Amino acid sequence: MFGLIPFIKTAGRGLGKIFKGKEAEDKLKKEVKDYGLDASGVDIHVDDEGNVSVKGEAVSQEMKEKIILAVGNVEGVGGVNDEASAKNGGRESRFHTVVSGDTLSAISKTYYGTWRLYPEIFEANKPMLSHPDKIYPGQVLRIPAIETATS
Repeated sequence: MFGLIPFIKTAGRGLGKIFKGKEAEDKLKKEVKDYGLDASGVDIHVDDEGNVSVKGEAVSQEMKEKIILAVGNVEGVGGVNDEASAKNGGRESRFHTVVSGDTLSAISKTYYGTWRLYPEIFEANKPMLSHPDKIYPGQVLRIPAIETATS
């Protein structure tokens, strides 16, 4: 994936007004830990302009993507620079920015050709999503690469 993954700076979970440097890094690391994500081997860095970078080697592609979402879907983050690799590969997911009116069923139809695979998207975004109906405009979601009957 590598590169800048855009997020909506004004959307997401609010963690406080100051969003730069060491204080922001500590808040983002706590956010990742609070979700129960395994960030071993991964470093989260926030520079003095509030730009976030994820570096190092994550335990898996899935975990790397979840860490990126956990830190990116925070108010004040306009993007995450993905500079991390993954120990245990895996297929890269796509990312989708939720717009007003989106549902997981509609997103599933867009990416997979059927609404019926919305549980795959929900599962791919746990623990950040607690319920399939609790998504919000500006939120970025993982759209996992899955085998479908039409693939």
